[in-house]
Amino acid sequence: MPVPHERDAVERQLLRDTAYAALCTAIVDGTLAPGEQLHDTELCAWLGLSRTPVRDALTRLADEGLVELAPQRYTRVAPVEPADVRDTFPVLAALHALATELAVPQLEGGDLELLQRENEAFLRALAAADGAGAYAADDRFHAVFVRVAGNAEVKRALARVTPRLHRLERLRGDALPGRRSVAQHQAILTRAGAGDAAGAAVAARANWLTLGALLAHEE
Repeated sequence: MPVPHERDAVERQLLRDTAYAALCTAIVDGTLAPGEQLHDTELCAWLGLSRTPVRDALTRLADEGLVELAPQRYTRVAPVEPADVRDTFPVLAALHALATELAVPQLEGGDLELLQRENEAFLRALAAADGAGAYAADDRFHAVFVRVAGNAEVKRALARVTPRLHRLERLRGDALPGRRSVAQHQAILTRAGAGDAAGAAVAARANWLTLGALLAHEE
């Protein structure tokens, strides 16, 4: 049979991904504000792309809860609602607890050292009242477990929900994790270092739920 001609399909996929990455970043960092109307012509001109990959990207962002689509009426950046925190953080807590439990038996010395360094960066950011730095260090801390766990389904699920987390963190940048989060990080480190996978997972889950409660309070 003839060789299929896939070049156009691959190109469309890449353009859609380019549009998605740019739009997702703009929504997460606040360039495109909650409730802002999104017009295809303006987005296409800004991104230098045709309508098809831009609409594909908007559909994906709508599936992830960052965009609202109402055919023939509007396309807009999703507003931030109290339900966003209530819906997002139990999922994050469960996924990160699973990643932690899977990772602990595979952690090596270098991984534990990296966890310690990221936790120290987290503590320095808290001491400096640097919300953005604290959240970034916290992300890197938990990302060690996700990487070591090596579970593709966990990574895919987190990729879908993490942009909502980052938008909430940015909008609540003055809300700093407190002493409970510091203690939970230490519990994760101690239990992971001892090879206690189940105990580390419990501490990780509690850590994410604590952050969710903090951001929900800020609502």
